[in-house]
Amino acid sequence: MHYYTEANAIRLDPLGLKQLEVPKNHRQPSIVFYGDSRAAQWPKPSWVAGESLNLGIDDQTTEQVLLRFNDHFAQIRPKVVVIQVGINDLKAIPLFPLSEDKIVETCKENIGKIVSLCRERGAHVVVTTIFPVGKLPIGRRMVWSDRVAPAIDSVNHFILSLGSDDVTVFNTTTILTGKDGILISAYSRDFLHLSAAGYERLNEKLRDQIDLLLQAAIATNPASNRK
Repeated sequence: MHYYTEANAIRLDPLGLKQLEVPKNHRQPSIVFYGDSRAAQWPKPSWVAGESLNLGIDDQTTEQVLLRFNDHFAQIRPKVVVIQVGINDLKAIPLFPLSEDKIVETCKENIGKIVSLCRERGAHVVVTTIFPVGKLPIGRRMVWSDRVAPAIDSVNHFILSLGSDDVTVFNTTTILTGKDGILISAYSRDFLHLSAAGYERLNEKLRDQIDLLLQAAIATNPASNRK
């Protein structure tokens, strides 16, 4: 019954627009976290001055995140957008093995489009690599495959190529994995999601980059910070 209800809820609101309401007082947030559940669970770094806004929605694919962009960003012009998205596309590969190449390429294309839309809004983009997964639990073995790991690597390789003057690539893999290439257990809440310690570690590493970006945004457009 739960899955039937959930499936029909998605049909009624496929982009998740009704799940989020962007407050009117967030016209110029310092930082927006944007993407899927991994973005939704990302806490505001304690060192960030000014308002932050989280526009992550659980279970969303890159297609859904892309298609809701114009609605959720219509009234805001953030200084920095942090993007984390892609795992929900790639975890579908075991279910649709014949579509693997298409799933991977579509994931890359959508991430590229999301980055471009953020840049058009005048934001500096911090695009994160897809978080690594943890140790495969028994309950997921029937719906997982060895093909997901190379797919994540392929998309992350694409993400690493996106760096530019107004796009910072944040390589989360090197921060969150151990020597075995698996998500460090202390940073894992479950197979797909990070613990509070994992996000704390990411925020520590992100601090210098974000501080520099916000200082640059203030220097470029100081009047915007008085709105």
